[in-house]
Amino acid sequence: MKKLRMIVNISMTVVLLCLMAYSLVGELAHEILGTAMFVLFTVHHILNRKWFGALTKGRYNAFRILQTALVFALILTVLASAVSGIVMSRYVYTFLPISGGAALARQVHLVCAYLNFILMSLHLGLHWNLMISAMGEKKERSAVRTWIARGLAFAFAGYGIYAFIKRQIGSYLFLRSQFVFFDTAEPLFFFFFDYVAIMGLFVCIGHYLAQLTKRFKPNRRKDASR
Repeated sequence: MKKLRMIVNISMTVVLLCLMAYSLVGELAHEILGTAMFVLFTVHHILNRKWFGALTKGRYNAFRILQTALVFALILTVLASAVSGIVMSRYVYTFLPISGGAALARQVHLVCAYLNFILMSLHLGLHWNLMISAMGEKKERSAVRTWIARGLAFAFAGYGIYAFIKRQIGSYLFLRSQFVFFDTAEPLFFFFFDYVAIMGLFVCIGHYLAQLTKRFKPNRRKDASR
C-alpha cells in the first residue's frame, strides 16, 4: 500500500508540472493530463480514506487544523478546476451537452490551476519527512551534511522566489492578467526548472509550517495523520 501511495504521489507531481506547461504541451495533451490528474487525485483520497474517517476523532492541534484546511481547500480547487476544464473542453469532453459559460470557466480555471499548484506543493511540504521516510530508511547525517542540505534547499527556494516573480504567478492568481504568456521558443528544460523551483519554494514553506505548528499541541494524545 505504501508503494502504491508513493507511485500515485510521484505521478501526481509529474502530471502537475506538465499541466502548468499548457500551451507547450498542446490543448489535447492538457485535457488528457487534466483527466489523469483528477483520477490520480481521486485514487489518492481513496487510499487515504481512513484519514477522513478520523476527522471527528481526537483533538485538533495547530498542525491538524492546518492540514485539514489545506486538504479541503485542495478538494474545492481541484473540483472547480475539473468542472471549468470540462466546460472549456475542445477535445475530450465535446460529447457533453454543454453550452455557454466559457468566459467564466476560463477565469476560474486559471486561478484554480495556480492555486492547485501552490496548495499541492504546500501539502507535499507538510508531509516531506514522511515522503523521505517512505523512500528508505532515514540515516543519521552529520551536522555539516545537514546544514549543507539545508543551504542547498534554501538556495533553491530562493531561486523559486525569483522564478515566481519572473513567471508572473501572482498576476494569474489575482486575475491581474487573464492570459498566460508562454515563450514557445524557450526550451522546456528551463520552463520546468523554474516551476520545479517554485514548487520547491512552497514545499519548503509547507515543511517549516509543519515544524512550527507541531510545536503547539493542546495535549499529548496522538492526532490523526494523513
